[in-house]
Amino acid sequence: MELRQLRYFVRVVQLGTMSRAAIELDVVQSALSQQIARLEGELATRLLQRSSKGVIPTEAGLAFFREAQLALRHADEAARAAQQARLSGSVSVGLAPTTASVLGLPLMQAVRERYPDVRLHMVESLSGHLSSMLNARQLDLAVLFDTDPGRRWSVTPLVEEKLFLVRARVPGARPLPRRIRLADVRELPLVLPSGPHGLRSTLDAAFSGRRLPRLLPIEIDSLAMLMDAVRVGLGCTIQPRAALARFPDASEAIEVSEIADARVRRLNSLCSLSDDELSPAALAVRVTLAECARGLVDAGRWEGARWSHHEA
Repeated sequence: MELRQLRYFVRVVQLGTMSRAAIELDVVQSALSQQIARLEGELATRLLQRSSKGVIPTEAGLAFFREAQLALRHADEAARAAQQARLSGSVSVGLAPTTASVLGLPLMQAVRERYPDVRLHMVESLSGHLSSMLNARQLDLAVLFDTDPGRRWSVTPLVEEKLFLVRARVPGARPLPRRIRLADVRELPLVLPSGPHGLRSTLDAAFSGRRLPRLLPIEIDSLAMLMDAVRVGLGCTIQPRAALARFPDASEAIEVSEIADARVRRLNSLCSLSDDELSPAALAVRVTLAECARGLVDAGRWEGARWSHHEA
């Protein structure tokens, strides 16, 4: 039994017709009739007597009508009490640059809408730095790529991202294939983040047991600077599609090729302090972040990502 069904039933009794109630409730009449029928089925009794002039409650329906009105009043009072005791406080959230480019703004908008009294402190940094900040209790939660099982974090797998070879588009050059094997990347000069960061750890593991690709004599721990280097042709890189989200001209200046190896994926995990260390506001933001990520993936707005099938 749902509150919606109670509201529908009460309004039908008050107005005396299904058609008028459907108009006021802004639902189609067939859907309204279906909900009333489901309610009668759950209660195993007829609540309304239908005629050509409208509907009137049966004896059982009249008794149910009085109790339904009381239940709805209590539900409205509970909602008002919750609104008057809105969550407040400060919550610090860390996102890597690629994740922030897709998830940052939707998260801020969702928290502002749901919890207007919660003050968000958003930190954008590479995954390795965020991990250190979370350990130091400088963050309440963060989306990380390299999660150490020895740390006392709450960890929930969030989304998996495909990785792509990314290089500058050169007029007249042979275009990249739609997909490329990791083995074929070894001969290309790469620009990558340094060792402590999540993407580099993922790639090092993928190349484990193979000859590493030819790295340029430079490692760049800044997504913006790294992409600048790629755009002017200093080298290629390996990134998720989200790395291109902040470059409006990416389709003209950059070309990408999906890494075909099935295991070369980046797992985004929602990491936080343990539940007993998080404030109610932080717990609420953690739920909101996960819902935002799912919504972006389902809507196709997080390119190259899929909802993780790992268990939390």
